[in-house]
Amino acid sequence: MSEETTQNMPDGRSFEERVFARFDALDARLQKLESDAERRAVETKPIWERALAEILEVQQGLNEFRGEVNDALRDLSRKIGVLGNDMIQLRADQAHAESRLDNLESKPQQ
Repeated sequence: MSEETTQNMPDGRSFEERVFARFDALDARLQKLESDAERRAVETKPIWERALAEILEVQQGLNEFRGEVNDALRDLSRKIGVLGNDMIQLRADQAHAESRLDNLESKPQQ
């Protein structure tokens, strides 16, 4: 390695001064980025809050709709049960009527 020192740089500042100057420049850039980020957050906050409110409204609407659909399905289920019972009763009555008709037809006529 060379024994040459780094004191003879064209900048004229010491190594420590140059490093601290770079840190200062990075710090300034970081502060600008942070302030830009804060500004954007403030700009988008009302949009985000409005979006959240709309999402909540949609969820409430879906919950109400889900309740209405469940009620309608329960009502439909009851009606189908009643219709099934009526159909069974109707078929039983029809079978009974056919049985009576068969008995009348099978008797000898006088």
